[in-house]
Amino acid sequence: MSANRPAAVVVLAAGEGTRMKSATPKVLHDICGRSLVGHVLAAAGELDPANLVVVVGHAREQVTAHLAEVAPDVRTAVQAEQNGTGHAVRMGLEELGGSVDGTVVVVCGDTPLLTGETLRRLSQTHVADGNAVTVLTAEVPDATGYGRIVRDGSGAVTAIVEHKDASDEVLAVREINSGVFAFDGALLADALKKVRTDNSQGEEYLTDVLGILREAGHRVGASVAGDHREIAGINNRVQLSEARRILNERLLTAAMLSGVTVVDPASTWVDVTVTFERDVLVHPGTQLHGATHLGEGCEVGPNTRLTDTRVGAGARVDNTVAAGAEVGPEASVGPFAYLRPGTRLARKGKIGTYVETKNASIGEGSKVPHLSYVGDATIGDFSNIGAASVFVNYDGQDKHHTTVGSHCRTGSDNMFVAPVTVGDGAYTAAGSVITKDVPPGSLAVARGQQRNIEGWVARKRPGSAAAKAAEAASGEPAGED
Repeated sequence: MSANRPAAVVVLAAGEGTRMKSATPKVLHDICGRSLVGHVLAAAGELDPANLVVVVGHAREQVTAHLAEVAPDVRTAVQAEQNGTGHAVRMGLEELGGSVDGTVVVVCGDTPLLTGETLRRLSQTHVADGNAVTVLTAEVPDATGYGRIVRDGSGAVTAIVEHKDASDEVLAVREINSGVFAFDGALLADALKKVRTDNSQGEEYLTDVLGILREAGHRVGASVAGDHREIAGINNRVQLSEARRILNERLLTAAMLSGVTVVDPASTWVDVTVTFERDVLVHPGTQLHGATHLGEGCEVGPNTRLTDTRVGAGARVDNTVAAGAEVGPEASVGPFAYLRPGTRLARKGKIGTYVETKNASIGEGSKVPHLSYVGDATIGDFSNIGAASVFVNYDGQDKHHTTVGSHCRTGSDNMFVAPVTVGDGAYTAAGSVITKDVPPGSLAVARGQQRNIEGWVARKRPGSAAAKAAEAASGEPAGED
């Protein structure tokens, strides 16, 4: 194993997070497409540790189930009673046999802005300096609530004092403990046995390990984070919102530096899993979630929300909601369209204004321009679906499929009652209810014969504005009031 590869990373995720005032465990709250603990695991994973352990406690069934989904290879340790950070790390080490040879990195599960690069520098500094423990620190504008870093005249770290236990002199210090450490694994296991609980909380503080190791003659060092915001923990909804904004800015900055134009970053929101190609144009009010991918030169927005949706090169998506959809190259969607899961729009296809689609494959160059619903359907190439058409796919119990071939022209206000097939090159008349297959090249007309009852308005609505208009047009009396 490489000297810079940690033997283990222990993630502390056992706390209740009461200040979140939520039925959801704190570490499971989401920002930018991942849970708080999910972001921490992603950063820790960049170190390629030999072991990755998450210490769970409060709502551990929920947290463990989430971990099984997002990181199935992660091991879990249970802290049944939250007796402090030192106790939590002991539980984590017990999952690994009680002691670990090599570097053990300890991180908090509520620090979603922490990066793999910062953890890597911490681990490398720890090994290079030969420290027994190295603490990640930062200078912050407001240190309220944080443990303070106490140094001696030479700058060496002598202690970390929790806010509630700090004197006025120590409270004036602005260098804080991030709660992230790199330890010598064997020394850590031994020191944890000596941690006392004679403090204001009656808990085992992990920070006491620094004093224990220093008194034993071991070296204690520090690695200072380049950006103090990285180490910010989330304790309430305000901090959650602030972290989301910072992470969103980070993601959009990376996208713009890679060749994406974001017209208004303040109103554009993206998940960490969204990917872009160059020359994408993103308009204001756009939200991009999940595994969404925007192809080269496509244009998205304004006021568009895409989830797990792929947009092809040169496509245009305007004022649209889409989930689990695929928009082909040079295709056009919107404004005011709703693409539900299973929608596949091929090259140069069009889904227009007030159109909803679901589980629908729409071929190259085909168009559904206006006011229509297309569900459980296959439409071939270069066909046109008339305005106000409905693919009637549900009989009250089962869904059925409609197939419209290539080069078809269907009339406005058509109902396609599935299962039904319209053959290649066929036409359907406006106002038709298509219940039978239409052979290729045929015209289907399925509507009642029109009849006109002359003089009906004059007899039934005498004296009305309509009757007077009819009289003026026809020259015949309109009847009396």
